[in-house]
Amino acid sequence: MPLLLLDLDNTLVDRDAAFRTAVAGFLAEHGLPAADLTWVMAADASGYTPRPEVAAALTERYGDLVPGTAVHALLDRGAADHVVLAPATREALGAAQADGWTCVIVTNGRVLKQETKIRKTGLDRLVQGWVVSEAVGHKKPAPEIFRAAADAVGVSLPGAWVIGDSPHADIAGADALGLRSVWVADGRAWTQDSYRPTHVAADAASAISLAIGTPG
Repeated sequence: MPLLLLDLDNTLVDRDAAFRTAVAGFLAEHGLPAADLTWVMAADASGYTPRPEVAAALTERYGDLVPGTAVHALLDRGAADHVVLAPATREALGAAQADGWTCVIVTNGRVLKQETKIRKTGLDRLVQGWVVSEAVGHKKPAPEIFRAAADAVGVSLPGAWVIGDSPHADIAGADALGLRSVWVADGRAWTQDSYRPTHVAADAASAISLAIGTPG
């Protein structure tokens, strides 16, 4: 049974769009400049900046204007509260399962936050399992997290495909294990020389279609 290992944030779901919506609401609620949206999104760096650092930056910028509880609520639940699953991605996952693929989400992050996104969007009913870095003690691109994903569903890792938006976490991780991959480019150009994805796709739905449609 072929195995499809799928990234969550900014691959299966548009995490940045969800967080942007949350930030816009946060700024409006506290009477802060709407133009600060750009600054907050840059500080967040698509979730890659450690949460304590983002919290410290927000606290320093806004001081007594915003309670600390509001800052932590934004960072803990903001993206999860607003995340959605695109219909095309839902359909592509359904097609993969219909073709006999086993789909597993492989994501870095905290278990509570990532599982909230998975369940809120209905992804828990569209995949056979998921692994979160906090739970397994390894972050992508470490090979251990990909092996944990295969073990979670009892499917052999060799022959699996990896789909994700991160050159480092997803595509380099796949390359190190000799797995085929599809990079979700979202309008970006590939800039790495030492490794390359098997395919490049504009979005998750297209990426899934490329993987399941490639012979062998």
